[in-house]
Amino acid sequence: MKADAKTEAAVMATLNKSFEAYATRDMDGILALLVPEPDVVAIGTGADEKCIGLGEARKAYERDFAQIEVTSWQLGSHLISVAGSAAWVTADVSVNAKVAGREMSFPMRYTAVLVQHDDRWLFAQQHTSLPAAVQSEGESLR
Repeated sequence: MKADAKTEAAVMATLNKSFEAYATRDMDGILALLVPEPDVVAIGTGADEKCIGLGEARKAYERDFAQIEVTSWQLGSHLISVAGSAAWVTADVSVNAKVAGREMSFPMRYTAVLVQHDDRWLFAQQHTSLPAAVQSEGESLR
């Protein structure tokens, strides 16, 4: 189910556009990469960041832009798989941000589901998470 080179390049183009639109605070660019369906999902790292629909996603991105001064995302190791008109991504992402004047860098986990929509790959679901700080390497839940 690993994506062929052409599909992987197309999905990567959508990922890169998404990361660039976020870094430049291009709300129209971000929303244009989401499927225009009421069940599009974006889940962030915050306990309340579960957004269903374009309206909720817009509000979450607006909140991010109000609170985060500078952000860049660098894609690390990743895997892109495909079945028919659906593709999914699993990746490690390194994030650099400036919040309340404080610069920070941290690793994130990123997953996404994309679907072909009018010959483009668009996000149906995105999810970011932070590794659990209370869980040491080699440990399961404690």
